[in-house]
Amino acid sequence: MFLRDSLTPEAAAFLEKDRQSNGYVMGLERAWAWRPDIAEGFVALRKQLLDGSTLTPREVALVVCATAQALGDSYCALAWGTRLAKVAGADVAAGVLSGQEPATLGEREAALRRWTVQVVTAPSQATAPQVEALRAAGFSEREIFEATVLVAFRLAFATVNGALGAPPDAELIAGAPAEVRAAVTYGRPAVT
Repeated sequence: MFLRDSLTPEAAAFLEKDRQSNGYVMGLERAWAWRPDIAEGFVALRKQLLDGSTLTPREVALVVCATAQALGDSYCALAWGTRLAKVAGADVAAGVLSGQEPATLGEREAALRRWTVQVVTAPSQATAPQVEALRAAGFSEREIFEATVLVAFRLAFATVNGALGAPPDAELIAGAPAEVRAAVTYGRPAVT
């Protein structure tokens, strides 16, 4: 990572919470430790969005994986690819992380994956017919908004991590299915 570790008492407490929760301190948390209040506020806002949402855990994982792939973010791809593999299968996760549209995705999931890629790569070129495709796939207006905000949150989070040089942790790689590890050929190399 490009920033040196923060030595403040607040940072130490923040990192200790991460150690207690994960069993190790994630590399990205070392960057966020410079402003634990911002990190915690970001997590709280994301939680607020998802707690009130009807998007399923599988759809949330799909959005995060499609965002990570389109952005070239290896950290989130490995972390969330593992989550998507648990709820959809390793082959589906690997396909999404490779930029493909797995045939086993339903119409709703396929539309959501395409929308996510559009929002990541060219949000100002999104079109009314693309939003209509989401409606036709069964998304409500609120769900379309929520999915779009989720992509934006993930972009903000990944931008901080990527710009400050946070590489995927060895623990993330070790816990990822082989298919997920093989699919993530982009982004920062892992810490070994």
